[in-house]
Amino acid sequence: MRIGYARVSTLDQNVDMQLKALGAAGCEKIFSDLGHSGAQRQRPGLAEAMAVLRSGDTLVIWRLDRLGRSLSHLIELVNDFGRRGIALYSVTEAIDTGSAGGLLIFHIMGALAEFERGLISERTRAGMAAARLRGRNIGRPSKLRPDDLNAAVDRMARGGLSLADAARQQGISRATLCRALRRRRELAAGDVALPSAVSGLTPGR
Repeated sequence: MRIGYARVSTLDQNVDMQLKALGAAGCEKIFSDLGHSGAQRQRPGLAEAMAVLRSGDTLVIWRLDRLGRSLSHLIELVNDFGRRGIALYSVTEAIDTGSAGGLLIFHIMGALAEFERGLISERTRAGMAAARLRGRNIGRPSKLRPDDLNAAVDRMARGGLSLADAARQQGISRATLCRALRRRRELAAGDVALPSAVSGLTPGR
């Protein structure tokens, strides 16, 4: 038996196109989730479909991302289906894990997606390293101007202000001031003396 599953992320999206495609694919029963993100693993419509599926059945979806947004989740589901003797058929990608060829294509697609993510991550790290060598700062820009940071450091060193009070006077959060101080320590490499009360502080403390 073919069981259909449809999903839209928001209530104002129309699920009719998916329902028509699933009906044309020969689904005898169709379950749906309206207003549920694909990142949510617990979805009522999907849970109902999973409860109905039996060995020899096929779960039909309009597109792979209707079932899950992450590759790991999709592979986890397909492996679970395989153990239960259930096939997955995607109308748009024309992938049928009920056949050896379809299952192979699914895992090849997964491997290529994983490889692409690795390349993107590698290029990002290389770009950041090159930017650092050129003297560019990486990360969010500081909300504090150098003069304002100097004033905050001076108040803490001479006036005995706490980190929280110094941040409040500058109109920023304590975490922002911590990041600015840490960035100064990293860039100046000790050129600016900071009060001992500030040394080693992190936003989480």
